Amino acid sequence: MNEHENNSNNENNASNIDSTSELPISNYSAYNVSKDTGYDNTDKGSSHNSFTDSDYEVTSTNKKNNKGKGKKIASYVAVGLICTILGGAASGVASLYVLPKTSFFKSSPLYENLSQQASSNNSNYKASPVVATSGGLTIAEIAKKVSPAVVGVSTKSTVSSGNNFFGGSQAQEQDGMGSGIIFNSNGYILTNYHVISGAQQITVILSNKKEVPAKVVNYDSSMDLAVIKLTGNVTLPGVAELGNSSSLQVGDQVVAIGNPLGKEFLGSVTSGIVSALNRQVQVDSSTTETFIQTDAAINPGNSGGPLVNSLGQVIGINSAKIGTSGVEGIGFAIPIDLVKPKISSLLKPILMLGITCSDISSADAQQNNVPQGVAVIQVNPSSAAEKAGLQANDIITKFDGKNITTTDELNSIKASHKAGDKINIQVYRNGSTKSLTLTLTE
Repeated sequence: MNEHENNSNNENNASNIDSTSELPISNYSAYNVSKDTGYDNTDKGSSHNSFTDSDYEVTSTNKKNNKGKGKKIASYVAVGLICTILGGAASGVASLYVLPKTSFFKSSPLYENLSQQASSNNSNYKASPVVATSGGLTIAEIAKKVSPAVVGVSTKSTVSSGNNFFGGSQAQEQDGMGSGIIFNSNGYILTNYHVISGAQQITVILSNKKEVPAKVVNYDSSMDLAVIKLTGNVTLPGVAELGNSSSLQVGDQVVAIGNPLGKEFLGSVTSGIVSALNRQVQVDSSTTETFIQTDAAINPGNSGGPLVNSLGQVIGINSAKIGTSGVEGIGFAIPIDLVKPKISSLLKPILMLGITCSDISSADAQQNNVPQGVAVIQVNPSSAAEKAGLQANDIITKFDGKNITTTDELNSIKASHKAGDKINIQVYRNGSTKSLTLTLTE
């Protein structure tokens, strides 16, 4: 699903409205699972029997009754005879099941001693809390440990149906909501790329409901990962611990934390099991990614939030949910072992031009008698693009001396440079070609 978690239904035809980057928005609306395996996660519970003395009534009397001496002697003889016949272990059974039925035994010191021991054993019995897995934390303990580091990621962007470069479409503001994880003490947050793609404004909602502005640091659209950073001065409520997804087994209990339906459900906790590992899912026509499959509820807004193991460690980044009719309990998370090697590069600020752009297809170029390239829809104030003289409705045809037809090509060239580098850009404007010089900035 394209889980920019927005309130608009125009995403499939949206232009590449991306002021934080120059990259088309990926379509996550169609996830096709290449394999499917069923697992029986029925809980095989255990039974517990406790001994009680509620069946026995202890009575005593201080009255002397000489008339009962004969009966008492007869009782001693009877008990001795029973124990002699049954013998050994059987005598214990007789003591438990035969003797308690006699009035003599109920009034004996032995019975009173047994009753007191049974009462003491019952009073000392305490039920242990159920843990997620053997040696792990309870779900409540996991939530208490991890939830402070889970945030909501609220975005505002502008989208339009069709390609508004050639007219015939209307732009509208769009709100989005996803989740994220504070993963270090400097206020850096992991989330999904599709959560922040196209965002012109990002606000992070902390677990204490405080709202703090944030900015995009870097992203990897191919893995649907992004790092954003808090720009406001704030005390962090928590920092998550990253675990190892390689230690997971099918059937392990996991917990998902996030904002399933928006701000109103901030910090929702759901639990389930690992349904499958190394699940291959086709995310677009040419890309297949590896995911952890889980039946923990992952709904719109959970994207970017953590999937957590029984030790309270993040072992996955929730990324998608198949929501077609008749399909329930199939959610996906990016294994954290695939994420960790990317973190160092994601912490390096990305170079940005500061434009909103859209690719012009070959068909559109021929129909409108313009060159194929990257159309500039909007230029951000005070950006590198504005300072270089780029204008809305320009078509970028060359970047750093190389012909380009898509924003992917533009980004690939841009990634080979560093902040401060000067780039020659060729644009098509009002029927003529112009050359501009742009200085890259973070």
